[in-house]
Amino acid sequence: MTIDQRTVPAVILAASIAVLGTAFAFQYIGGLQPCVLCIWQRWPYVVTIALAALALALAGRRAAGWAILASGLVFLAGAGIAGFHVGVEQHWWEGTAGCTGAIDLDASAEELGKALLAAPVVRCDEVPWSVFGISMAGYNLILSLALAAGSLYAGRRLLRGGK
Repeated sequence: MTIDQRTVPAVILAASIAVLGTAFAFQYIGGLQPCVLCIWQRWPYVVTIALAALALALAGRRAAGWAILASGLVFLAGAGIAGFHVGVEQHWWEGTAGCTGAIDLDASAEELGKALLAAPVVRCDEVPWSVFGISMAGYNLILSLALAAGSLYAGRRLLRGGK
């Protein structure tokens, strides 16, 4: 089976746009506000959109192969963020300071007021939506790993001549 230097980046581009579009639809149409970690999980898709567009614009199998390999690594980073978020949701470990909205009760009234206003509305350790017991972060973990595997495989094949 031959790997096409145009098809693979097109699939990466379409998948990344679809995932981001779905996240924004849940937010703006469904009213499901994202937590800090949800926002972080979106950034790898922004990067892979840029890398896929670059791969489509580049002439040559090797250049496209490197951009696709880079996409695979970015998807792995996204899987790491999603995996961390799943762990926070499952209470396996603590989230970041921006996740909990924890406030220092020993702070002055002014500092306490600022902390309350800056506290996130959405907590990272609560699962607001799930299907079959899997949260959005869990689905993102699965999808990111699949996209990483496919991208790394395809990029490697392209760099070896597409065979």
